[in-house]
Amino acid sequence: MLNRFRQFWTKVITPIANLLLKLGVSADVVTLVGTIGVSAGALIFFPRGQLWLGVVIITCFVFSDLIDGHMARTSGTSSKWGSYLDSTLDRLGDGAVFGGLVMYYANSNAGDSTLMAAVTLWALVMGATTSYARAKAESLGLKASGGLAERADRLVSVLVIAFFSDVLDLPILLKIVLWALAIASTITVIQRSLSVRKQVLADPANAGLDTPPAPTEPPAEPDAKN
Repeated sequence: MLNRFRQFWTKVITPIANLLLKLGVSADVVTLVGTIGVSAGALIFFPRGQLWLGVVIITCFVFSDLIDGHMARTSGTSSKWGSYLDSTLDRLGDGAVFGGLVMYYANSNAGDSTLMAAVTLWALVMGATTSYARAKAESLGLKASGGLAERADRLVSVLVIAFFSDVLDLPILLKIVLWALAIASTITVIQRSLSVRKQVLADPANAGLDTPPAPTEPPAEPDAKN
C-alpha cells in the first residue's frame, strides 16, 4: 500500500520498525495485526455510517504494510512466506473496506441505497479480479500490470473520499468515486486480459500450458495370414 509515497513514509516508520524489532516483534505479527485493525475499522464503523471514524482507524493500521516490509528487510528475514502472507492479507483488508461500504449502503439507517450497495459490490469484485489477473498472468510467465485502477489507487481514493463525504456531509462524493472505481476496475481487468492475450498471440510457440499430450493408441497390427 501507498507505494507511491514509500520513500517519504519509510523515514517516518523507521523508528517504529526498529523499536518493534528490539521488542522481539516479528514482521508477520505486524502484518496480521494490521489486517485485523483494518478489517475491524471497516466492518465495525462503516456499516453504522461512521465513515470518518472508520477511515481514521483504518489509516492508522494501513501503515503496518510499510512497517512489516521495513522490519523484514532490516532484520534480514524477508522470505517467500512473508511476501505471500502480506499479499494475501492485503486482499482481506481490501475486501473488508469495500465490504463495509456494501453493508453501509445496505443499512436502511445509514446509506440506504440498494443501487450503491450493488455498485460497491461490483467495485469489490472487479478489484479482486484485477489482482487475480496479474497474479495468474505472472504464474504463466506473462505480465498483466498497469491499468486505470491499480490497488493503491483504489484504496487511497475510496478512503480519502469516504472521510470527506462524511465530514462535509456530502454523500454524493462517495457515490461518485465508487461509480468511478467500479468502471475503472472493470476497464483495468479488460486491459490486463487484452495485454495477456496479445503476449500469447505474439509467441504462439509458448502458448500451451506444457501439459503432456494424451497417450495415443498404438496402430493395430495386421492380421496374420494362415
